[in-house]
Formats: sequence, C-alpha cells, structure tokens
Amino acid sequence: MSDQPYSPADEGAEMNFSAKMSYVDYLNLDQILAAQTPLGQTHDEMLFIIQHQTSELWMRLALHEMNAARAAIHDDRFPPAFKMLARVSKIFEQLNNAWDVLRTMTPSEYTSFREDLAQSSGFQSWQYRLIEFVVGNRNHAQLKPHSHRPDLIEILETELARPSLYDEVIAALSRAGFDISADVLNRDVRQAYQHDVSVQAAWKQVYENPHDHWTHYELAEKLVDFEDYFRRWRFNHVTTVERVIGFKRGTGGTEGVSYLKRMLEVELFPELWRVRTEL
Repeated sequence: MSDQPYSPADEGAEMNFSAKMSYVDYLNLDQILAAQTPLGQTHDEMLFIIQHQTSELWMRLALHEMNAARAAIHDDRFPPAFKMLARVSKIFEQLNNAWDVLRTMTPSEYTSFREDLAQSSGFQSWQYRLIEFVVGNRNHAQLKPHSHRPDLIEILETELARPSLYDEVIAALSRAGFDISADVLNRDVRQAYQHDVSVQAAWKQVYENPHDHWTHYELAEKLVDFEDYFRRWRFNHVTTVERVIGFKRGTGGTEGVSYLKRMLEVELFPELWRVRTEL
C-alpha cells in the first residue's frame, strides 16, 4: 500500500477547470444555491424554502414528461409514452417522500416565521396548476391567483386551448375502434372533463379482454398509477398541513385543511376508477 494520498488525477480525472465547463457550471449551481433567501432569522425557514423549491423542480420535470407523453399518445407511439408516464409516477413518489421531511417541523417552529410568508402560498404554484390543466382538471377560477403575471396567464391559457392528456388518451381509444361518444370527442377542451358512459364502456372492454387490448390495458394502468401517486400527494399535503397548523386558514387565504380535503374528491380519470365496480 502506498503512503501517498490517493489522487483521482492519477487515473486521468480532469482536475483543472479554469477554461473548461465544470459540474457547477453545467448545473448552474451558483444560481440555484443562491436562491434560498430566508426573510427572517429562524432556523426552520430554510427547510420550508428548500422543500418547496425542490418540489417545483420535480414538477418542472413532471410537466416535461407529461407533455412528451401526450405528444407520443397523439401519434400512437405508446411504448415511449409508457416510459414517460412511469417516470411521472416516480416523480410523484419523490414528492410524496418530501412531506416526511417537512413533517419534522413542529407548529411552534413554523409559527416562528409564518408571518414572513405574508400572503404567499403553495396554492399559488402555477406549475401545480399547469399539471392539473394538463391532466384535465381545468378550473378557470384557478387562473385568478396568477392574474398579476401576464406571462403565466399566457402559459396557462395556452394549455387550456389544447386537448388534455386524458383527451388524447380518449382520442386514441376512438382511433383503436372503441365506440366513443361524439360529444366527448368534440367537446370544448377548455372545460374540465366530465365522466362519460361511452368512455367507461370502452375501458370495461379493455379490462375484460386485456390480451386483446394489451396496449390500452397498459395505458390504463399507467394512468391509474399516476393518479394513485397524485392522490397520495394530496393526502400527504392535507395531513402535513393539519399536523403543522391545525385548522387555521392558509397564508394565501384558503380554508387550509378544509380546502385541501375538498381537493381529495377530484377525479382526474373518473372512468378508470368507476369501471372497477363493474368488473
């Protein structure tokens, strides 16, 4: 064994980045790590900031994957869409795990900096709103918190003008020969999707004969996987908020836990859940 300390340079590792791109450069780490700016002097505000910033980064990746999956489904390219949707589910698994870290903060620790948040709230996350719009939960009232930012309104309005991910899935069912109502296929995509019996009948055919409809069977399960993780994320949000602030109003003015519990009742892909009762 050599008495000399190990150096990665001995194996050819690059050690001089004065004129080359480094890890820090590629990831823009200086900008990212300078973005945590607590407004007060309390210890736990850093946790709160990083929790929400990392969640926004994961949501950005989720949107990247969901938009690509939607485009692939539109073109009947199902294998890459399955990979992307599976990745979205794993992203929401990461988002779920993050609540465990935030739950280490006690009510008194949160109260020590809560006033510094003023009216800011996760309710105002435009990326979260965009995710809901992409999958089909299109509530126009949720545009209002972003009205002070014309650039964000443009992004959200552009999404509302496009068929949602689930709209593209239903169109794919129709192209495959399933009898989908014209009312669904020609609906106003700006509006929230509503349960339809013809879509549920199509999914029933898929589930009753998976070997004959394996592609759409797998597509259905990928969507159920995603909504399962998404529901868990919402549930974990509720329990974390209740654990930290009880039934106080949210900083953004919502009813807090009561508002979040109402969101648990929202179904993104209603027929995929209700068809299970018929099987």
